Amino acid sequence: MYCLGLGLKELGEFSEHDGFSGVMLGLEDASWHLEFTVCHRHPVEPTATADDLLVLYYPEKDAWQKTCQQMLDAGFLTINSFNPYWDVAGCTFIDNDGYRIVLQNRAWPPA
Repeated sequence: MYCLGLGLKELGEFSEHDGFSGVMLGLEDASWHLEFTVCHRHPVEPTATADDLLVLYYPEKDAWQKTCQQMLDAGFLTINSFNPYWDVAGCTFIDNDGYRIVLQNRAWPPA
């Protein structure tokens, strides 16, 4: 979902490292990545809250609209934000585990 919705690529993965497996997703030229892990010995249920957010800023409206559509096409659902600030110039999406991603049509840092 995250690769299709946000245009991320699989940068790496690991399996059975001290009981954990995972995948790293990101952009090849970025200094960051998202890491999704699972513990095979002690599985945990996802416990996202309404205010646990990944916020990404898209200052150009066309890029923001395109990414919002990609999120829908990837299977994310839209949801009203717990904090109404995020709904003013953005759209909040929720994944299958209840985690929320906000796409803001603003620049960061703010001018």
